[in-house]
Amino acid sequence: MSIVDYLFAPRLDRFGSKTPSEASRIFFLIVILSVSYWSWQVSNGIVSIWFMIVLFISTPILSIGWWLLSLISKNRPEKDLFSK
Repeated sequence: MSIVDYLFAPRLDRFGSKTPSEASRIFFLIVILSVSYWSWQVSNGIVSIWFMIVLFISTPILSIGWWLLSLISKNRPEKDLFSK
């Protein structure tokens, strides 16, 4: 299995439902961490403002990114989320 297949293959959970790929999970962490860091500077340390900025900015970034990742992983074979 190549690294591209590992990252972009949809995962099947124990019930047979497709869950996000590894690339989607990594993308989520990168977006949340980078937006959180940036927004902390903008909010001057006010936690409620920081939280709202994180939600407001990361939501469209994640939506567009996950859509693009789903297009990339559309024709990839599914992998198991848990080893049997």
